[in-house]
Amino acid sequence: MQLSYLSLTQFRNFARLDIDVPSGVILIVGDNGQGKTSILEAIYFLATFASFHAESDRQLINFIEGRKSLAVGRIVADYERLEKSHRLEVSIVQEENKNGIARARKEVWLDKNKKKVNQVIGHFQAVLFLPQMLRVVEGSPSNRRRYLDMALSQVISEYAVNLSEYGRILSQRNALLKQLGEQGGDFSQLDFWDERLVLRGASIIFQRIHAMQELDRLAGSIHHELTRSAEVLRLNYRPAYDPLPAPTNQIQLLDTPVDRTKISQEKIQAGFMQRLAELRDEEIARGVTTIGPHRDELRFLSNGIDLGTYGSRGQVRTTMLSMKLAEMDWMKQRSGHWPVLLLDEVLAELDTARRSDLLKRITASRQALLTTTDLGLFDPEFVKNATVWNIENGRLKEN
Repeated sequence: MQLSYLSLTQFRNFARLDIDVPSGVILIVGDNGQGKTSILEAIYFLATFASFHAESDRQLINFIEGRKSLAVGRIVADYERLEKSHRLEVSIVQEENKNGIARARKEVWLDKNKKKVNQVIGHFQAVLFLPQMLRVVEGSPSNRRRYLDMALSQVISEYAVNLSEYGRILSQRNALLKQLGEQGGDFSQLDFWDERLVLRGASIIFQRIHAMQELDRLAGSIHHELTRSAEVLRLNYRPAYDPLPAPTNQIQLLDTPVDRTKISQEKIQAGFMQRLAELRDEEIARGVTTIGPHRDELRFLSNGIDLGTYGSRGQVRTTMLSMKLAEMDWMKQRSGHWPVLLLDEVLAELDTARRSDLLKRITASRQALLTTTDLGLFDPEFVKNATVWNIENGRLKEN
């Protein structure tokens, strides 16, 4: 995977940007607030059609353009995938409905053919690190689920579709649960939604189990290297519906990763259905679905210690960098090509040894874009072999 051209129109603080993108390492240098992160965000949006940074798509449209009743932000990219050239275009269209409320929608074209978003997710692949992503480790479970979903959707073709359908079915089921709890009625109405929820949910759980097992191995190796063999990183995926029977007559430690990869999707589906039946009365009383992938959890452990609770800032940052590098390797193994690597202020808060180890790994990537406010953080030889872009007030120029 290699990006060769990027065009932004009314995106974030760019009114217009057109630039050819070379292979190898690109360093984007500039003060804060000049648009460095916006470039990375735009490229990542082409891979996931979602922003980890913005709360809504409307925020991605240039703020001056966004004052209009009809506003459009646009990203166009040319890239090579498996030795074939492609053009991907996405428009974020903000328009007011009949009540005067502004809404945003996406329009997507791949090689001049209009597509649905779920048909295009992952055709272009990228891995993004932002300092805000430390909340994946430290923040709420929803941050970790969102992180998983954005990574898996790029690689597993049916994952994004199943996730979207699961969310729609969950909303319908919850509405019915609330209605039955408040007004009574025929509880067997839930059978229809249970079947559909379990079908989509079992697929999501199955894919998460296998992806987490693979990422655990890759991230553990990279983290061991970045910490100079001082720490052992493990990923502990905890599905809200756990298809693995709880051990009997022994104490099970809460933060002990387990292997669920031998469990078939059919077995997960059957067990999930049975568990919903057992919880039906409770869920009607509460008016909400209490188990399923919408309540899954992921924890990061270093030497057995939960980093979300006890990790230092440096440990958390190194863990997220390990995960991002592992994502890159995992995508290559799964799809056959390297994703574009996007790193925002990646060297901040890292000691000299960890900086050196990280830069060695970045050099091995086919294409990586890194932002920085201080070029002095990088080894002079690394800078010499990289392309340097300087950015000021939304204007970009190459050294």
